[in-house]
Amino acid sequence: MRPNVQRPHWSYSSLNQFLKCPLQYYFERVLGLSRRTTTDAQVLGSAIHAALAEHHGGLMDAKPISTPRIHQAFLASWSDQTSGRDVVYDKRSPDDAKDLGIALIEAYLGEPPPENIVAVEAPMLTPITDSQGEVLEKPLLAVADLIVRGSDGTPKVVEIKTAGRSFSESEVASSLQATCYASALYELTGEEPLVEYAVLVKTKTPKVQRIETIRTLADFGRLGDVAGVVERAVEAEIFYPVESPLNCSSCPFHRECRSWTGPRLEEFGEGEIPVAEEAALAR
Repeated sequence: MRPNVQRPHWSYSSLNQFLKCPLQYYFERVLGLSRRTTTDAQVLGSAIHAALAEHHGGLMDAKPISTPRIHQAFLASWSDQTSGRDVVYDKRSPDDAKDLGIALIEAYLGEPPPENIVAVEAPMLTPITDSQGEVLEKPLLAVADLIVRGSDGTPKVVEIKTAGRSFSESEVASSLQATCYASALYELTGEEPLVEYAVLVKTKTPKVQRIETIRTLADFGRLGDVAGVVERAVEAEIFYPVESPLNCSSCPFHRECRSWTGPRLEEFGEGEIPVAEEAALAR
């Protein structure tokens, strides 16, 4: 039975979006504004995920999908995503970007295929519990690319990424996404899973980097603490821009952001100004 994903919930993407830029979260998830643009990197990643999901589904059903069909799935997803949308291309032409996607898929298909597949792109809707054992009002929705069981029976989430460089150990060890997926799978199975990143690296000769990490109950409690703070911030309507080249260069809400002015002081009720802001105003 598939979970009811229509109910209010948190996800890695929503938590991460607020942490990166609360104002972008506000535009997209509170006001419901549509993104005017997308980037070729986003299209590439989504199209590769669609193609490999078909590949993994065939393996799970013991009905392997042919390589041409996997390529077709990639190109079909690319076409769907770019039809009628403004795509911002960075350093490549559209044809070069598609060729790169095919090359990355070929690199992945050249690896030993995953075994003991449990689920492909299956949504998991699970509780979020903070470090004090309190369950948050909103659950967590996690859709892992691939869930397998190792030869020793340990469950493992495999997350597929496309990147311009290999990931570092520290990036994976601190990844909020890995924590979200591991937490969801733990809530479903009662087992602490491994998380593996399969990084399709966009080097001149594409390669696949595999790097594993683990999460513990302490990590799941910290996730609940973070989600709880974000939840309270959203309820209090605390939205502000985090301006940086990384955030702003490809932001689809640049126009709205530049016209944003923020709430005026008189809009706060008595006692609603945080202590830090009161101190700043007193200077």
